[in-house]
Amino acid sequence: MDLPTMLAQIMTLSVADRIRLRQALEDSIPDEKFPVELTEEQKQLFDRRRAELDANPNNALTWEQIKAHVRRQP
Repeated sequence: MDLPTMLAQIMTLSVADRIRLRQALEDSIPDEKFPVELTEEQKQLFDRRRAELDANPNNALTWEQIKAHVRRQP
């Protein structure tokens, strides 16, 4: 079965079943780290964002702040 057909079938599942499927897929990936190759453009973007954060650390939000903001959304 090709990927587009499989994805179309997956989208017919209930939300609960899709969540269970996602968890099963995540669990099937080994915990070992594997190298991720970034493109040159991604490396440059990362470097720019890191420099911006280093220059203005107060402009960043903590994970807790982000979660609190999302939870307030309707």
